[in-house]
Amino acid sequence: MSITTARPGTPTVVLVHGAFAESASWAGVIAALVDDGYPAVAVANPLRGVRHDADYLRAVLTGIDGPVLLVGHSYGGMVISNVPVAGTDVTALVYVGAFAPLAGESAADLAGRFPGSTLGDTLAPVTLPDGATDLYIRQDRYHRQFAADSTAAQAAVMAVTQRPIAEAALGEPSGEPAWRSLPSWFLFGSEDLNIPVAAHRFMAERAGSRRTVEVPGGSHTVAIPEAGMLVDLIREAAGATTTP
Repeated sequence: MSITTARPGTPTVVLVHGAFAESASWAGVIAALVDDGYPAVAVANPLRGVRHDADYLRAVLTGIDGPVLLVGHSYGGMVISNVPVAGTDVTALVYVGAFAPLAGESAADLAGRFPGSTLGDTLAPVTLPDGATDLYIRQDRYHRQFAADSTAAQAAVMAVTQRPIAEAALGEPSGEPAWRSLPSWFLFGSEDLNIPVAAHRFMAERAGSRRTVEVPGGSHTVAIPEAGMLVDLIREAAGATTTP
């Protein structure tokens, strides 16, 4: 049984959140997509490791009939870049404040390549029973660090509902990325404190972005207050890559 049913020529939009967020962070984007007649799936990204999470995403894709457009936020960009797309009908990739790695690069590598990230100073580690470490953003630092262009009330809820990432996932190297063979689109904020804007520009240019949208004053979660901008970019990607 398929997860979604789309009208012919309409892709299912699969949304992959990153670290320190969760699937409901796509709520505004989902509402607009559903109004437009796009089926959508907001994946509960495990945040355990690049290969593990990409394999999980691949399993979700097997339950979707028809074309698929992948959208990744933050570390979710590592996941959509590494999902095995052979045998699927993935047509395009949209990166939203997201990592777009080359083979061998990690999220930590890319975040540190250019100055400007202040994420490290805000992290709260939690040691797990097996000795591994999960990372959260401290709730009192979350608004400024992660979601400065959302309201304080919104950010407070996001801080409480954030899902942690395994520390090892941030250092895990990428495999050969899907953007080598699939067209990509990019959206990011100029005031991203997790991934420096210079890194976003560098990754978008390197990936041959079909269109790059840089939002002045936008935070790491720019697509929450600017959901309409992301939906416009998704529509463009869908129109350019899906046969009616």
